[in-house]
Amino acid sequence: MGDWCLRLSFILFLHLLLPIVAILGRPNVGKSTLFNRLVGERRAITEATSGVTRDRHYAQADWAGFTYDLIDTGGVVPDSEDIFERAIREQAQLAIEEADVLIFVVDVTSGVHPLDQEVAEILRKSGKPVLLAVNKTDNQKRAELEASEFYSLGLGEPIPVSAINGRGVGDFLDIVISKFPPIGPDPEGEQPIKIAILGKPNVGKSSYLNSLLGYDRAIVTPIAGTTRDTLHTTYTYYGSPITLIDTAGLRRRKYISSTIEMYSTIRTMKAIEECDVALILLDATQGLESQDAKIVNEVIDARKGAVLVVNKWDLLEKDTMTSARFEKSIKETFRTFDYLPVVFISALTKQRHTKPIELALKVLTERKKRINTNELNTVLLEAIERTPPPNVRGHDLRINYITQVKIEPPVFAFFSNFPDEIPEHYKRFLERTLREKYGFEGTPVSFIFRKKS
Repeated sequence: MGDWCLRLSFILFLHLLLPIVAILGRPNVGKSTLFNRLVGERRAITEATSGVTRDRHYAQADWAGFTYDLIDTGGVVPDSEDIFERAIREQAQLAIEEADVLIFVVDVTSGVHPLDQEVAEILRKSGKPVLLAVNKTDNQKRAELEASEFYSLGLGEPIPVSAINGRGVGDFLDIVISKFPPIGPDPEGEQPIKIAILGKPNVGKSSYLNSLLGYDRAIVTPIAGTTRDTLHTTYTYYGSPITLIDTAGLRRRKYISSTIEMYSTIRTMKAIEECDVALILLDATQGLESQDAKIVNEVIDARKGAVLVVNKWDLLEKDTMTSARFEKSIKETFRTFDYLPVVFISALTKQRHTKPIELALKVLTERKKRINTNELNTVLLEAIERTPPPNVRGHDLRINYITQVKIEPPVFAFFSNFPDEIPEHYKRFLERTLREKYGFEGTPVSFIFRKKS
């Protein structure tokens, strides 16, 4: 814990407002090379072989003071029957739905390709800003003589660039940022609370959403991965409007085998950043798996509130101690996150199906909790005096003052004579002490250690 917590919270807040730019194009035109150029580091693999880019490539980039999210749509799905046409069509359509600005990359050395024409036809109908980047124009002569043939795609002026050496990229980016949508206050005022429904594929996320709404808002099948996009639905709970975000299941990266899976993962990660509280569904019939832990870690790393929701509870044979044993197992697995509330439900029978919403609203209240500085110092300094920090490298560590500097999520600043030497086990002691007194159930808290002035 440290200053990174404040920076992370600020970055995540900005992230929700950032424009999204997607790079499209047929294989081997230099999309990943351009992605690396715009990001400023070699994040994507680049090879002169179609289909190399298979994993998701998603990063933040900036230009002239503007920060934006950049997506490299990657290559083709190698085991697809219609390897080029199907993948290109899929990539273009998903990028259109996702992005605010589309960069369509073509290759000046091969001229207008039939697949370029197919993508261009889709993009012309999109209504989104499309910028035509004519790549591999490594010299002025090629830029002037050969780029002009791409006017035939009907996407406006072809813009010569060279992703490999950076030629023309700066001027191109000036045009990109000019297409960004304006960012300003929401004209409708305060937004509803946002609750994301997360979990592995086929744990019952869409069934749970439907049980809350009372109708089939999401498609439900026994096939893992049915939900591939995020669904935003307004739900009213005792007069309070809530936006429910149903997401595609998060898979292990090695199982992300198609473009749709790639975009599903991106959108799920965006849902985590967007939400106030996440309901993380676990499958009672499968027990806890490593992927469950990964999802919990993703939510906590984003400093979001969370509730653990054990679904399919109706399918277990139970006695009076079943829920206690299951909850104990969860707490032992998630020792670091034992502050997360646990609830047992059945989306199918609607058993306790509104309880997770009730808990999510309580967690949101905890995230907004602010502790008076005088009270905070009275309580924590007394505990610190009883259990002082250990000596480290001959230094007598002291904590002299504590104050809460932020809510949603709560952040606390501790002022010490040697702030960089406070050991991790003592930070955990401070967190336990804070939670024993003030709760903060379901929400991560962050500590910053500063030099006493």
